[in-house]
Amino acid sequence: VRLKLSAAIDQTASGNTDWAPFYIAVGDYMELAMGRMRAQDLKMGERVREKIETVDDNFTQSVSRLHDRLSGLEKRLNRMLAARESLRSDAAAALNEFEDAARDLTGYILSNLGKGGLGHQEGGLNGLAAKLFGPEDWEYMAGITDEDMAREVALFEKVNATAPPDLELPAAE
Repeated sequence: VRLKLSAAIDQTASGNTDWAPFYIAVGDYMELAMGRMRAQDLKMGERVREKIETVDDNFTQSVSRLHDRLSGLEKRLNRMLAARESLRSDAAAALNEFEDAARDLTGYILSNLGKGGLGHQEGGLNGLAAKLFGPEDWEYMAGITDEDMAREVALFEKVNATAPPDLELPAAE
């Protein structure tokens, strides 16, 4: 979804309000997916804290960086979600606002989230989790039900169903 959104904001809707349903669907999906990722990363921080013997400066700094990245993500996501709501009421007036907010969000994701989630940077909490966690810990962190998965799949399918026919996706690498 992020790749399609990135392609869309690079291409821009150029005022074409037919893109609004796609942008709204992307916003709906990102709201759910980013919320899930945020919850999982917070659980990871809590679980690592439960398992480490000593809370040292490295752990404290890693948690601080996690919370800073979560805060930055939430700020940008909320801006895009507000623009999504504007699209619902006046697509023509809100297209540029949504694209600007989405550009800010996707740029933040690319530059701050590394491989995976907010806490999944090399070293830090990710390194501690890799050393400390067993399968039950990863299951706890995922915390996703069949109903959650069905909702995410439905939102993902809506993104695909509403993708503008003239959206130019980059070639697969």
